[in-house]
Amino acid sequence: MRELARKEKCTQFVRAFEECCKKSSLLMVVKCRTENTRLRDCLADWYHNQEFRHHCEDIYLNERSEYRRTGVKSKTKRMG
Repeated sequence: MRELARKEKCTQFVRAFEECCKKSSLLMVVKCRTENTRLRDCLADWYHNQEFRHHCEDIYLNERSEYRRTGVKSKTKRMG
């Protein structure tokens, strides 16, 4: 769920936080608080969204079903 929210739903906040961290180096803890807060808020909104939760559950259940049927993990299939 976290990975999907980061990659699909909160991309602009992830990008802003990453850029801030790259610019700030060791001081990122202090300098990137606002970007971090915005990212956390975006992720929290999606975690509490019931439609998104059901979508992620469907993905998980399909992957689990496929694994039980074939014995091959979905990540292994993607890499190979």
